[in-house]
Amino acid sequence: MAAVVEQPAKVRLITDAPQPGCLSVTLRYDSADPLAVRVAFPAEVSRDDGEVVWAFARELLEAGLLAPSGDGDVRIWPCGRAQTMLEFHSADGVALTQFDTAVLRRFLRLTHQTVPAGEERYPLRAKRGLDRLLHNT
Repeated sequence: MAAVVEQPAKVRLITDAPQPGCLSVTLRYDSADPLAVRVAFPAEVSRDDGEVVWAFARELLEAGLLAPSGDGDVRIWPCGRAQTMLEFHSADGVALTQFDTAVLRRFLRLTHQTVPAGEERYPLRAKRGLDRLLHNT
């Protein structure tokens, strides 16, 4: 049975407005998809009135806490000792957010308590398919 970790977080949405806006988001991790983490943004920031969910590698989040990481749709870098920037690129534009690093570290600790690094498992069906390809059975 899959275990799910959800942690609420406050983020600052960085815009050209004089004051950054604050949003409540949810950080999610599902042991059924052990290599990924998700950030769920509220419907108020969506063009189609639904929750906006970004999924990316857990390793990317870990690396981005220490040094600039990512060169695709999600880019992460430390901003001083207490903040971490997450930048999301889509066809609609770019969203720049600022998280408290302590919140992200706490979330990652919970994900590693659920599925430790290196112990991520492929679903059984995928494993069988890989075995067949590698062993010609």
